[in-house]
Amino acid sequence: MYRTNGAATGGANLPSLRSHNTALVLDLLRTAGPDGISRLELAERTGLTPQAVSKITARLRAEGLAAEAGRRASTGGKPRTVLRLVPEAGHAIGVHLDRDELRAVLVDLDGTVTAQRRIPLDLGAGSDAVVDAVVRETGRLLADGAEGAAREPDGTRGPRTADGTAGARAAAGPEDAGPSEESGGPEGTRPGGVRTLLGVGVALPGPLDHDRGVLHRVTGFPEWDGFPLRDALARRLGVPVVVDKDTNAAALGLAVGGERGSFAYLHLSTGLGAGLVLGGTVHRGARTGAGEFGHQVVQLDGPPCPCGNRGCVEALCLAAIDHGDLPGAARVLGVGAANLAALLDIDRVLLGGRTVAGAPEVFVRGVAAVLDDRARREGATDGTVPVTLAPAGASAVAEGAAQLLLAPLFGRAEG
Repeated sequence: MYRTNGAATGGANLPSLRSHNTALVLDLLRTAGPDGISRLELAERTGLTPQAVSKITARLRAEGLAAEAGRRASTGGKPRTVLRLVPEAGHAIGVHLDRDELRAVLVDLDGTVTAQRRIPLDLGAGSDAVVDAVVRETGRLLADGAEGAAREPDGTRGPRTADGTAGARAAAGPEDAGPSEESGGPEGTRPGGVRTLLGVGVALPGPLDHDRGVLHRVTGFPEWDGFPLRDALARRLGVPVVVDKDTNAAALGLAVGGERGSFAYLHLSTGLGAGLVLGGTVHRGARTGAGEFGHQVVQLDGPPCPCGNRGCVEALCLAAIDHGDLPGAARVLGVGAANLAALLDIDRVLLGGRTVAGAPEVFVRGVAAVLDDRARREGATDGTVPVTLAPAGASAVAEGAAQLLLAPLFGRAEG
């Protein structure tokens, strides 16, 4: 349970969210959108019996996760009741820890961002300072979400708790409750607009152990080696925490958001990395080592890289950027992308990160030119590997981090 001012919001232990069949139904409700879907359609698409679908949807409605969306004309008999997902019934927080800033988002079950924060951060300031910053900004984000819910235009749905009772006070506890030293959670927050906080996803540069939530020698910050970030944050926040590489989180968010097939997400900001989705599944590797794209050596006598090698794609890219040569940086990025496309036979390349966002046309055009020259696909209609901007923009990693919690609820844990 997430503790604020000594009290707690709803936890992430709704029984209906633990069933595979329920995940299938929830995913269909989510993709159907506000127009909804009938029980008969749910049975047809999941292969479940109508009786099983009725039981699942009854539980979802009782827990506030599903609601009626009207009635639809039937080919025979009475009109069918249509059901929809209730997005505000649950939320997750996604945190992107970059080397120089923290960006956090609060998203509902639909993946819609309902509040966000961004602050400067020094990843090298030490684990205590970084953990404190995540805890503090998480609390502020929940408070922002509560204020947003309280201002809803219809004036009727304001903040509600996990059991549906109205008011921020019911969620946050007695007004005179003081900060809880035991929980260590954010002080002064009243997350009344968050019925159920499912947890916090944290994404940051690798390498790291995704399964255990333990950091390795983060490039440029070797002092993080061995730090159990997941457990440290879970103790402070009192909710489930998932930790993954920034590029993996962004790739997951893109896959859940509709990107299909096999693609590479290339993230260029204070560093360079790749998130790989192969056959619709995020590819992390046996030790979460996949996607260390920036450290492929392309120039044996090139400049030194913080990873210890010379001539890495990341070192060459960042050096070109430091000299104001963005077209040159794009060409280097294209060389790395061409190697990746030739090796994995991916369908497309998506570009993201703050540096790309600052000159999107330069990077898309430059990377595409190199791919067209070096990685033409045999057997494809036009032979080219498409290069586009990632749709989520600057918040792609943070939104993807939130999906580390949300996606499993819909049976989409790997995309």
